[in-house]
Amino acid sequence: MAVLKTVSTVVFILISLALTVIILLQEGKSAGLGAISGAADTYWGKNKGRSMEGLLVKITRVLVILFILLAIVLNIGSF
Repeated sequence: MAVLKTVSTVVFILISLALTVIILLQEGKSAGLGAISGAADTYWGKNKGRSMEGLLVKITRVLVILFILLAIVLNIGSF
């Protein structure tokens, strides 16, 4: 049982580090002054889900879910 907790803790730390790096790689949500004039309505703005930015958002969601689940499991195991 101690080995499982140790492995879970190591995975939790790795997910934390990966989540931090991926969040820092993402662009900000503010479009700046380009949104006022309609410049944000470009091809890249419409197809962001298929770009690298969209992939980073999907990976972030998966890592956040894993992070929360592992935090709950590790907390329950500490009782």
